[in-house]
Amino acid sequence: MTDRRRGTRIGMMLLGAVIAILFVLPLWWMVASALRSQDETFRTLSPVSVWTVIPREVSISHFVRLFQGEFGRAMLNSVVVTAATLVIGLAICATAAFALAVLDFPGRTAVFAVMVVSFLIPFDAIAIPLSSIFQDAGLQNSYTGLVLPGIGNGFAVFLLRGFFRGVPDDLADAAHVDGLGWWGIFWRVYLPLSKPALVGAGLILFVFQWQAYLWPLLIAPDPAMKVAPVAIAQLSGEHGVDFGAIFAGSVLTALVPLLVLVFFQRYFTQSLTSSGLKG
Repeated sequence: MTDRRRGTRIGMMLLGAVIAILFVLPLWWMVASALRSQDETFRTLSPVSVWTVIPREVSISHFVRLFQGEFGRAMLNSVVVTAATLVIGLAICATAAFALAVLDFPGRTAVFAVMVVSFLIPFDAIAIPLSSIFQDAGLQNSYTGLVLPGIGNGFAVFLLRGFFRGVPDDLADAAHVDGLGWWGIFWRVYLPLSKPALVGAGLILFVFQWQAYLWPLLIAPDPAMKVAPVAIAQLSGEHGVDFGAIFAGSVLTALVPLLVLVFFQRYFTQSLTSSGLKG
């Protein structure tokens, strides 16, 4: 039985390694294509060989050409919009989750049900009518118009509410005895205990806004307000497609969330596991 278990474990590890390689290979091919000439990228596709994923000559010319255009400004816009969404969104989602988890008020269950339904509806389904409302309000081509739809995230509220409901009620009762109001309890008791949940909710807000394409395309057509995904898409035009620059831009835009997710992975896992401690 020991040998059989060992063999099963080795087999599962090998299977996991193969699956991981299959997931990594397309990403690595994108990186390799960003570091070699465009002609070499397509010449090595058929027949497939080791040179398909390993560049013969490494060059950063695609990255240099990319930043000679408007991509640098687009990356800066993405950073500004995502940072604003993260800060404002966490403040709004955390206070909303605290109210839904701790405060007892009429209609709390109905409000929470609306929150749950809100993140089940694809944003693309409401993007076009919502953009018309924003244009009528004078929010086109503005950071405010780019940020507002991302600050109220139903899934982030759901995650934080589950964590807050796992905090013992005795802590809030003791804080009440010491004279703290609900705002003081939220600020001094719940927030210091909710670091994993805040990181998890922050990652949700970050990824949602960083990868946004349709909404920035609709609400910010001004070239000065373009974000990185839109700038990459516009490298493909009627006069040709700059595949090298597209690969380079894709590597840069994927690298930022990858580093953030790797760094905060432990906290994100804790937030998901702890959000269901108390129903």
